[in-house]
Amino acid sequence: MRLSRVLTAVDAHAAGEPGRVVTGGVLDVPGRSMLEKRDWLARHGDALRRLLLREPRGYPAMCCNLILPSAHPDAHAGFVIMEQTEYPAMSGSTAICVATVLVETGMVPAREPVTELVLEAPAGLIRVRCDVAGGKVTGVTFENVPAFAVHLDAVLEVPTLGTVRADMAYGGMFYVLADAARLGVDLVAENGREIARVSELLRQAAVEQHPVRHPEQPTVTGPSISLLSGAPTVASAHRKNAVTVSTGRVDWNRPEAAGGVLDRSPCGTGTCAQMAVLHARGALPLGRDFVHEGILGTTFTGRLLRETTVGPYRAVVPTITGRAWITGMSQYVVDPDDPFPEGFTVGDLWGTTRG
Repeated sequence: MRLSRVLTAVDAHAAGEPGRVVTGGVLDVPGRSMLEKRDWLARHGDALRRLLLREPRGYPAMCCNLILPSAHPDAHAGFVIMEQTEYPAMSGSTAICVATVLVETGMVPAREPVTELVLEAPAGLIRVRCDVAGGKVTGVTFENVPAFAVHLDAVLEVPTLGTVRADMAYGGMFYVLADAARLGVDLVAENGREIARVSELLRQAAVEQHPVRHPEQPTVTGPSISLLSGAPTVASAHRKNAVTVSTGRVDWNRPEAAGGVLDRSPCGTGTCAQMAVLHARGALPLGRDFVHEGILGTTFTGRLLRETTVGPYRAVVPTITGRAWITGMSQYVVDPDDPFPEGFTVGDLWGTTRG
């Protein structure tokens, strides 16, 4: 067999959200930090993202994590997150998948009942606690980078939706957050297409009317993702949310065709952004559990540990607790004769504009 590339990966999901973890086939990429490695991949190595996430090896809801060596003395490993149109600085569900894969495959030695490790994401160091029983990770809690609200009740003029009030916050990615009921959107899985359409209109309007940039990491901009919030349907949850991952820029000449892909999990960075907004409003104190329900009825539990600052913003340091399950182990290859070495997209699933 003659192949031009072989990549080894472990597939997993955290509360429903798929997170492919690439464990072999890429030794390293240039950069002194995961943020620099992320930026290098975006500029010079984006073929890897397309190969892994587009058909025939991927699909619209798939996200991917590339394990790389970290130069930070405290980190056990680093990872770069790849999604359909961007390289997020942080992702909660994928961090849970990465930690689970590292421990359950033996890349990081498992210690029972608790294995502690430090991961370097592009957003910074993530301290992780894995509950382990019988060699299996039964829960993951990580301390995220600081989260902060940028705008509360910002006014957006959104074609077909009218005037909308929304919040904007950073939880590892920049979010635009809005109340689903005020938009007339029902947060149920069967309504996924409408949730994604409305969410993408909000995101594009926010990017154009209220662009934001991280004060300490200027290559991290947004809002690049949206969250609709509503009343919970799970008894233990405090709020329910639907996060839409963008699959491309909205064409304002065809707003009815806008759409993205729903995060299948309760979304870790989205939960952090939501908690930052609630704290800024005085509605969530430090040290109180916040149970966040996702579109499938699964939950993550968040908690705010302490206050801090990020540039000019008052911020909070959050934790997220969730669980992941390994679903498969694969080798992805590229045949030099393959007419689609970087994959492809088709408008029936992928929409009309993509990154």
